[in-house]
Amino acid sequence: MKNRLLLIVIAISVLSCGKKYDLVIINGQVHSGNGDPSELTDIGIIDDRIVHIGKISPNSDTEIIDATGLVVSPGFVDIHAHLDPILELSNCESHIRQGVTTAIGGPDGGGPWPFKNYLDTLKSIGVGMNVGFLMGHNKIRANVMGLENRAPTSVELDSMKSQMQIAMNEGAFGISTGLKYLPGTFAKIDEVIEISKVAAENGGIYTSHLRDEGEGLLNGVGEAIEICEKANIPVVLTHHKAIGKPMWGRSSESLALIDEARANGLDVMADQYPYAASHTGIGILIPSWARAGGNGKYRQRIANPVLKDSIKKQIIYNILNDRGGSDLRRIQFSKVAWNKDLEAKTLHDWCIMEGMEPSLENGAELVIRAQFSGGASCIYHAMSEDDVRNIMKYPHTAIASDGRLSQKGDGSPHPRSYGTFVRVLGKYVREEKVLTLEDAIRKMTSLPANRMGFRDKGLIRAGYKADITIFDPNTVAEVGTFTDPHHFPVGIIHVIINGKFSVKDEQFLDKKNGAVLYGPKIL
Repeated sequence: MKNRLLLIVIAISVLSCGKKYDLVIINGQVHSGNGDPSELTDIGIIDDRIVHIGKISPNSDTEIIDATGLVVSPGFVDIHAHLDPILELSNCESHIRQGVTTAIGGPDGGGPWPFKNYLDTLKSIGVGMNVGFLMGHNKIRANVMGLENRAPTSVELDSMKSQMQIAMNEGAFGISTGLKYLPGTFAKIDEVIEISKVAAENGGIYTSHLRDEGEGLLNGVGEAIEICEKANIPVVLTHHKAIGKPMWGRSSESLALIDEARANGLDVMADQYPYAASHTGIGILIPSWARAGGNGKYRQRIANPVLKDSIKKQIIYNILNDRGGSDLRRIQFSKVAWNKDLEAKTLHDWCIMEGMEPSLENGAELVIRAQFSGGASCIYHAMSEDDVRNIMKYPHTAIASDGRLSQKGDGSPHPRSYGTFVRVLGKYVREEKVLTLEDAIRKMTSLPANRMGFRDKGLIRAGYKADITIFDPNTVAEVGTFTDPHHFPVGIIHVIINGKFSVKDEQFLDKKNGAVLYGPKIL
């Protein structure tokens, strides 16, 4: 790979001597992506590669972008994206509009299966941005064991390891876990380590939705660090947070655990979305044992008065101490297929709509009903802004959206789906100065690109792919809100993917300029 990249650099350097660029960006404040100060300079592009950085006098037939007053950055790399709707939303507009040129799907234990068939389909239809995928432990476990709450047999464990190997052979970048979700929550650490070893032996990484991000946060971080050590695999503590009022302010302790692990030679980092609210299914409030075995078993337990009472008590506890943020108003419906009127409303609102007192008891009853009706996606306003800022400033935290590809009018999604990267640039860089612009760009580009093992993305450098985002640092901002999320951001002027415009003069071009990316086993 290194020899091939060297040959590419030599070849394009020779080509660049002829000054026959396909595209030249002039007068931009260029940020390399590695955290160094910016430089006022020009960039020459031939085909899909950056070939020259420095003063350029382009030919008259060369397309020129005058970036005076604008920031020129490597395209943003989102290492935690929910790309599930990509077969329908293959133009990836909601991501590209915020400056993302590369995204990694399959997080939280999910992921496509059969792996190769899915990637082949994406290649055939084309994609707006570059996309790669992790293989999810939850998906593998469900394939082999369904939603059984037990340890695997040796045969079942071998089958899960075999599926992990197949995914790595077919282009996965590693393994993701969702140890808070079914069926991953039923897996003991030894199972996760054994499957993760397969990913590690093939050059893959491990990303984890921790087993607990609330009161069990520190234990969850400790478990991920143990997996890192025993599987010998690079780890990302994904969408790192301290959730629930009892844990507010304790992000310093979780970050100290990462520091300790790194000091001991372990390759551990985090990613984060810049919001004090999470987004997941309403089932997160229900104890996992109640849903073991699937919906049929869940319905049977709800029909048992003793078990239902126990389930309600756990839901109330979670509303008070975990995702609920101790207030029914902090639980906001995002997508409810069986009752669109609930979208953007809160659990408190639903109680009133039903003529019920908005009490914890009634809220828990409606959570049970919601899951019984088919579930719902919810936004949980249960985090502290101080923890968000603390985690964001941590040197080994990348910015990642945890956002789902979205289209206007479909549900009431978390605004991160439209605004993650611009929110950092507008709110946390320009307004609050939590980060410098140089460091924010590093956290969006080279830091995540390096974690994924990309050798030609994440930097403005000769020989690298021409994935470039150009924005106005004075105006770049999120527009969507939690109650009105369907708005594209402002201030992203141009987005170039593989040398071609995907956004030009703030207009989305609806082009399939992206590529399907393959992990280390294929590369």
